[in-house]
Amino acid sequence: MLTLYGIPNCDTMKKARQWLQEQQLEHHFHDYKKAGIDASTLQQWVDQTGWETLVNRRGTTWRKLPEAERQDLDATAAIRLMQANPSLIKRPVLDTGHQLLVGFDPEQWQQTLK
Repeated sequence: MLTLYGIPNCDTMKKARQWLQEQQLEHHFHDYKKAGIDASTLQQWVDQTGWETLVNRRGTTWRKLPEAERQDLDATAAIRLMQANPSLIKRPVLDTGHQLLVGFDPEQWQQTLK
């Protein structure tokens, strides 16, 4: 079963959910805002993709962080920040059970999920 991680109000998330529905791909939606995200899941993701791939440095959540928290990030600090501020995680994250897809790229998703 596919698991789609994100927040419901994000425009990219809406596009990803719509795409999954159009492809008739059953999935579970994990809402960070309601359910949070545990450190062990984030650690697994960092191990697979690197923390740099997961941290959304373009969003307002990143810009609102104190400069001291944005400096000298490493995997441990990034996991702590993402757990405390789930909006820092790039969206969406799609867990196929075998692979992690970060960000919505319809062509990549099509190739991976066919």
